[in-house]
Amino acid sequence: MRSALVRIPPALAAQGMALRPETAADDPYLLALYATTRAAELDQVADWTAAQKQAFVAMQFDAQRRHYRTALENVAFDVITRGGAPIGRLYTQEGETMLHIVDILIDPAERGAGVGTALLQGLAADARAAGKVLSIFVESYNPARRLYERLGFVAVGEPRGFYIEMEIPLP
Repeated sequence: MRSALVRIPPALAAQGMALRPETAADDPYLLALYATTRAAELDQVADWTAAQKQAFVAMQFDAQRRHYRTALENVAFDVITRGGAPIGRLYTQEGETMLHIVDILIDPAERGAGVGTALLQGLAADARAAGKVLSIFVESYNPARRLYERLGFVAVGEPRGFYIEMEIPLP
């Protein structure tokens, strides 16, 4: 169930954006969206066929999904829409002292237009108003890390493999 803190900011809602729980009908879109995160990596694998790459992406997507659904509790799995059409996904988890972004992914066609920034700023403001930190894990090499830093996220704790935990601390 989605936290009351997780909502589309008014400026994005005015552009026809909304959040809705994902359904099985979203699976083809969500798989294609996930594939965009692996494209650069798979471009480096010259000896795999397109079918092998597609199978690898599907396997990784399923593994990630299984992990999110079995290892984590109380996660809301939402699709970000514009005019009813999917443009991304937002997975969140609310705890006693934090609002955690399990995953946020914006469609490449929508990136760079401020959607992610506005969504993250809204989540941060709502978390702060509720007395909670906003947190996320990000790969150390992920270009989105620069966006998180600009928005006030700071690294906390020790890196966990490739991942760094970041949060926007309370004032």
